[in-house]
Amino acid sequence: IKHGTTTLIDHHASPNAIDGSLDVIADAVKQSGLRAVLCYEVTDRDGLGKARAGIRENVRFLERNLVERLAGGRVAGTFGLHASLTLSDETLHACRDAAPDGEGFHIHVAEHEIDEYDSMAKSGTRVVDRLSAHGILGPKTIVAHAIHIDIKEAELLADTGTWVTHQPRSNMNNGVGAAPIEEFLRAGINVGIGTDGFSHTMWEEWKTAYLLHKVWHRDPRRFSGIDAVRLGVYNNAALANKFFPEAPLGQLIPGAFADLIFVDYHPHTPLTEGNLPWQIIFGFHESMITTTIVAGEVLMRDRQLLTLDEESITAKARQLAPQVWERYNTFVPN
Repeated sequence: IKHGTTTLIDHHASPNAIDGSLDVIADAVKQSGLRAVLCYEVTDRDGLGKARAGIRENVRFLERNLVERLAGGRVAGTFGLHASLTLSDETLHACRDAAPDGEGFHIHVAEHEIDEYDSMAKSGTRVVDRLSAHGILGPKTIVAHAIHIDIKEAELLADTGTWVTHQPRSNMNNGVGAAPIEEFLRAGINVGIGTDGFSHTMWEEWKTAYLLHKVWHRDPRRFSGIDAVRLGVYNNAALANKFFPEAPLGQLIPGAFADLIFVDYHPHTPLTEGNLPWQIIFGFHESMITTTIVAGEVLMRDRQLLTLDEESITAKARQLAPQVWERYNTFVPN
């Protein structure tokens, strides 16, 4: 909220607390006033039993939300999958069979080359082809990363209307490369921009993408401010509207969802249609956001949260964090 985020698309995993985990997150979304799309990450990493529990959690939540319209319709669901390299053919088939008609999937694809190597070893095909064979692709499916796919895989994503999301800061942090975003756009792929949980400061993601592709290609003409706006404003809103189709998102027009932020920005040069993308990339900071509104409800005014007790949440987090670190060190040796 303080970073100006109004809609969150989350890919959740809690292998030691699967059942009901999406309800807990949905309750937090309801309390906060945000809009969110939720799913549970199915994986074979923790054994067959937990993979099946993850499938049940996705289906249960999707069916519950269909009946109850959680948080007054501000919560939607999709079907979460970790990645091809942690999913057997049997589990992929079970996910496709279990998913309600018309639902898509949210999955990591080719973040590292190993995902492609693993898919070739398992199926003799590349990742996108393998997912297509299992019926995973489509206009409500979100593919995160897609850094190491080839041109034929890109064409398949375009043909199926599957969404790709670009996470430049996460990709830099993990040292996995940079997706060919401009080539994806030219191929007709729907491309949005996300964070992979790095933080929710979307303007920083814009700026990072703007700079990353220039240094990656050693060409200052790559990935313009217009590209950043295309991904961050128009395409992200179109993706969110797949899950909230009742009214337009990301537009200031009559009848649109009243999801707005106010930014206290006073540029030293004229602000024009022609330079707005660069004003945002180089001038905007999250501390300038004074007000955040979702569905007509003011969630923050003058930098003060109105739906959440920030001081209490911070104190609780500081209390619990050392306990989480201790449990982590017990399970994961240094």
